[in-house]
Amino acid sequence: MATSEGWHGWDTYAAFYDWENARTLGRRDVAFWRRTLRAEQARTLELGCGTGRLLVPMARTGVPMVGIDRSSEMLARAAARIRRLPRDQRPRLIRGDIRTLPFPDRAFGVVMAPYGLLQSLLRESDLSALLDDVHRVLRPGGLFGIDLVPDLPAWREYNEKVSMRGVGPRGGELTLVETVRQDRRRKLTIFDETFVERIGRRQAKHSFSLTFRTLSLPEVVDRIGAAGFEVEQLLGDYRGGRWTDESSEWLIVARRR
Repeated sequence: MATSEGWHGWDTYAAFYDWENARTLGRRDVAFWRRTLRAEQARTLELGCGTGRLLVPMARTGVPMVGIDRSSEMLARAAARIRRLPRDQRPRLIRGDIRTLPFPDRAFGVVMAPYGLLQSLLRESDLSALLDDVHRVLRPGGLFGIDLVPDLPAWREYNEKVSMRGVGPRGGELTLVETVRQDRRRKLTIFDETFVERIGRRQAKHSFSLTFRTLSLPEVVDRIGAAGFEVEQLLGDYRGGRWTDESSEWLIVARRR
């Protein structure tokens, strides 16, 4: 499968994203984002809002939220979550490309780039385009929060490993068979995923690949500095601990100059 675009695979992944996420990241990052947004009390844009896993809890705090994502399948699940909120708390959902944000200048006080979002931009030109547009849509002094997948270059390669098994979202048995590949030349980490779903006597396989660029935290800091942001904090966990090379989380909190 082609790996030229970081959004490939996410439509297929949508049906299983929440199931897998609950077993990996879970809700560990929710409190961090909630504290961050409450302190700012500003209209907030979430980049790559997906199924609304963060968007909906943030909206419940009373912060006006807007979510953008390219995947129509992900957004359909976010819309179903949003319908359970009171009308005055419901975020606005936009289907669009994060490299060209369809919003006016200085429209937001906060922009969120949650877990791995920046690393899904596989070309330097794509990352530059996004950072320029985030700078444009943030008001001066606005906050840019970034959560990275830690240490992708060191991710261990393996082939067709059963990573997870359990009761799936539709009630049957669900098994994740995963292969991890490193493309050192292009600095990419590729996750080949097959979800095997058994419901009664029926079995279905859902296969796709997710690709991430192996950017380190210092490299991202350099990029956002060049794009007009001032880094306030480098955090190594969701509780506010300082970042080191061995940190379990990689978080950047910056402000638009």
